Amino acid sequence: MINVIQKFINKVLKDLFKKKKHLKLGLYGPPNGGKTTLANRICQDWLGEEMGIVSSIPHETREVRIKEQITVKSGKKELSFNLVDTPGIATKIDYEDFVKHGLSVKKAKERAKEATKGVIDAIKWLDDMDSVIVVLDSTYDPYSQVNITIIGNLQARNIPVLIVANKVDLKKSDIKKIEAAFPQYPVVGISAKYGKHMEDFYKALFEIV
Repeated sequence: MINVIQKFINKVLKDLFKKKKHLKLGLYGPPNGGKTTLANRICQDWLGEEMGIVSSIPHETREVRIKEQITVKSGKKELSFNLVDTPGIATKIDYEDFVKHGLSVKKAKERAKEATKGVIDAIKWLDDMDSVIVVLDSTYDPYSQVNITIIGNLQARNIPVLIVANKVDLKKSDIKKIEAAFPQYPVVGISAKYGKHMEDFYKALFEIV
């Protein structure tokens, strides 16, 4: 009888700690899709602070960054998680691309090396993710090798996914193209830069987590 009670207590405690565990929510996508801009928007909305630096130069984020214990509310619902902002995934990183953005050859080569390591780290981190937000620039063609690689990795791991069609404030934005490309996942259109449709984003977040 004592063993039965002990097992029951252990189960209750285990379940309790499971519920209190903060989920890991990862931001993934190609470079310059707006991952860090979205991370900053989420942190501003719920913590009153930013998470990282944003730049027009690709691969500004070259290391995995974590913001812990963010609690999002939507209606009567609450969701707590650790937000993981990852470097942009790329199938090819050439230092000459950075030179074209005005960096010296030395700095461009350093950035390319750091960016390559960042991509490897981001893919490794996938195994730790509870859910993933894939951030895509909705003005670009979604049928790219990078996007298909990212989605393929997520499907293989059976990780819940929400696709964010970012930059809907731009004229070339085409959410329907992204929906057609990845019909297996929910898609929500936002402008992380201007905070447009963020309430829709938070509602969609509750559906996948």
